[in-house]
Amino acid sequence: MPSAIPDNGTRQYNSLCNRTDDISESTLQSDSIPSHPLGLRPLGNQYFFTGRNARRSIGAWRLLPDEVVSLVFEQFDAEALLKLGHTCKFFYAFCHSDEFWKPIFLQSPPKDSKDIQWQGSWRSTVLGLPSDQQINIDCSNVFSDVLHRPFACSHIILSQFASNIPKANQIRRLENLNYDQYAEKWTEQPFILTKCIQEWPVFSEWTIDSLLEKYAHIDFRAEAVDWPYATYYNYMKNNRDESPLYLFDRRFAEKMGLRLADKENSAYWKPECFGPDVFEVLGDERPAHRWLIVGPARSGSTFHKDPNATSAWNAVIQGSKYWIMFPPTTQVPGVHVSEDSSEVTSPLSIAEWLLTFHKEARQLPECIEGICDAGEILHVPSGWWHLVVNLESGIALTQNFVPQSLNLLSEVVSFLRDKADQISGFEDRVTDPSGLFMERMKSSYPEVLEKALDLADKKSGKKRKWDAAVGAVDDEQQGGGGGFSFGFGGDDDDEIP
Repeated sequence: MPSAIPDNGTRQYNSLCNRTDDISESTLQSDSIPSHPLGLRPLGNQYFFTGRNARRSIGAWRLLPDEVVSLVFEQFDAEALLKLGHTCKFFYAFCHSDEFWKPIFLQSPPKDSKDIQWQGSWRSTVLGLPSDQQINIDCSNVFSDVLHRPFACSHIILSQFASNIPKANQIRRLENLNYDQYAEKWTEQPFILTKCIQEWPVFSEWTIDSLLEKYAHIDFRAEAVDWPYATYYNYMKNNRDESPLYLFDRRFAEKMGLRLADKENSAYWKPECFGPDVFEVLGDERPAHRWLIVGPARSGSTFHKDPNATSAWNAVIQGSKYWIMFPPTTQVPGVHVSEDSSEVTSPLSIAEWLLTFHKEARQLPECIEGICDAGEILHVPSGWWHLVVNLESGIALTQNFVPQSLNLLSEVVSFLRDKADQISGFEDRVTDPSGLFMERMKSSYPEVLEKALDLADKKSGKKRKWDAAVGAVDDEQQGGGGGFSFGFGGDDDDEIP
């Protein structure tokens, strides 16, 4: 379940401008939010200030709102920001914002990741400034929501959104399931299993600190960066980001030398209740499907659906996560989807969405939410919208799969066939993912594929000739083959609408 956070690390202030009035100052102004390191304050405080407002000293720039000033500053390099920051307090405050320094780092990172020394902020890291050499000038006469809001959002108390969950909204919690139970009732429902992963070796062996002891020098992917775990560890322990980087690595097993072949000697294994994965017909050509997740509190993913119409499970090894979810056809508050579903527009940070839309979303009858604690595993059905945020620093393992459900298989077939531009996770050598999947299914399970295509066409109102879609089916192929057999629970012909 890949992260929905932009890889370029750039905050779009024009989008923030449109939401400025949606986040009430009373929501942001709480005892949990300390004074800004520079002393700058929200815009509304200027009306109670009797001294000289720093904005009066910026000349013709006063004609521009802060959002436009920010768009201009996004174009400046490190040298320009340093020089401009020397001109006046107002620009000093702007030029200290990590919203401008993070993109500078990402555009020109050190050639060797081992050379990265995290200094507590993106500005200090770019400039190589240790924390004991930083001097902050008092900017208490600077009033700007654009500068203060990211700081305020980074200090919100997440528990206020994860507590007092209405009973009707609560994600079902079960001790465990067997495959028959899952196939019969649960393939299209979220749930949390509380006694499913306790036997995994990683559950008793992995902590954020123990990973540092063993894998400190291994590079892991964290959104737009590839850092040694030791560097990410330092970042995780000391950062000011509104949306902290989320370690989300698809090649962790190879990097860490983990054995995942069989249950007896594996570091962990797929829970048996989810049964065979239909994408296994693709062998080593299947799309990326498993990830290691590590992150501090506030890190996570904004609203998204999992790739290629797959389902997923997410197992928490350490920490706890808050989930809020909606069925596929729900119009999620604050989330706008293009007509073909290829583009999703939503608040750029989890905190912004929680502050602006959480109360409204919780009142929808479709809303499902809950907390998944260490030792528990959550099921994300295909097509469900979900936002997830770490309530504390933690580790998780997640895996995407295609259940043996004819209805869900038809969704995958439809997605691969009709949304080629949205397919993700395949290696470059796979030039036609849809064709490859159809070919493998036709070779191993032709009757199942035909039913899935028929159902996909009925859902979309299309008419199809079987031979034209996947080619003629030889008599020799009717028996099926491959590494596993299909049960499909209760998905027989009578249940196809």
